[in-house]
Amino acid sequence: MKTKEPGYVYILTNPSFREDWVKIGKSSRPVDVRSKELDNTAVPLPFEIFATIKTIKYNEVEKLVHKTIDRLTDLRIRQNREFFNVAPQLALDIFRDIALTIDDAEITLYEDNKPIVDNKQEKQTKREVKRPRFKFSMCGIKIGEHVVFDPTGIIVKVASDDSIEYEGRIYKLSPFVGTFMPEEHRNNSGAYQGAKYFSYNGKVLAMLRKEKEDLIK
Repeated sequence: MKTKEPGYVYILTNPSFREDWVKIGKSSRPVDVRSKELDNTAVPLPFEIFATIKTIKYNEVEKLVHKTIDRLTDLRIRQNREFFNVAPQLALDIFRDIALTIDDAEITLYEDNKPIVDNKQEKQTKREVKRPRFKFSMCGIKIGEHVVFDPTGIIVKVASDDSIEYEGRIYKLSPFVGTFMPEEHRNNSGAYQGAKYFSYNGKVLAMLRKEKEDLIK
C-alpha cells in the first residue's frame, strides 16, 4: 500500500490587502510554488507566505481551519473563496491548536517568503510575536505632515496612521511603492517594505522606527 505523501496548508498575506485579510488554502506541493501560481493580474502585488502546516492530513486540516474560523463569526470574505477577515496571527494560533492533535504536523513560519530557521526546534519553528506593520505614529509623524518617496522625490501627505495621499488618492505604503517605483529600481519579487522607501526630514522611515524601538528597549 502506497504511503500518502504530506502536503501543506498555508496562510498567505498580500501587501495590497488589508492587514487583517489572509488567504488560507492547501497544496500538495511546496507553498512557494503555489504562491507564485497565485501571482497574476487579479492582485496588484505578489502574495507573501506567513506560515504553513505540513501533514499527510492536509485536506482535513484545511477544512478544519476554515470551519473553525467560520464558527468564530462571519469572517469569510466570500463564502466560496479562501479569503478570511482575520489577522495572520489569529490564523496561526488556530494552526498551532490543530497541530497539537496531529502527530506529524510541522509548522513553519516565514519572513520575506523564506522559512525562519530555529536550530533548537527542527520540526516546529515558533515566532510568538510578529513585528507589527509600520505606523507613522511609531516615528512621531502626525497626520497632515509630508514624507518623501525617495526613489523619485515625490512628496506625499500622511492621510492616516498607515496611509498616504497622493493626487487625491489614498495608498498604503507598500502598494504605493509597487505602483510608482521606477522600472530601473524594481526588484524581481515585486514585493516591497514600504517604510524603506520613504523619508521624513531626511531620515528613512524604517531607520526612524528602529531608532524609536531601540530607545524603548
